[in-house]
Amino acid sequence: MHLQHAFRILALATVALLCLLIVADSTYAQCVMCRASLGSNSSFIRNFNIGVLVLLIPPVSIFCTIFVIAIRHRKS
Repeated sequence: MHLQHAFRILALATVALLCLLIVADSTYAQCVMCRASLGSNSSFIRNFNIGVLVLLIPPVSIFCTIFVIAIRHRKS
């Protein structure tokens, strides 16, 4: 029972941290080479940043799914 409570708190803290990182301005940073190749077109740069975040979602969700399955099957 205590382990489930700790897991829920950890999951909520992780979700809160991820939301904070997505909202933060530093998450939209680019490397110097990407910034130079994109030029000064601000709408294209914004779309590129959103595309990077969209491409990050599948690996993170796969990792979280594997982690949850491992935690659930650890007891058996």
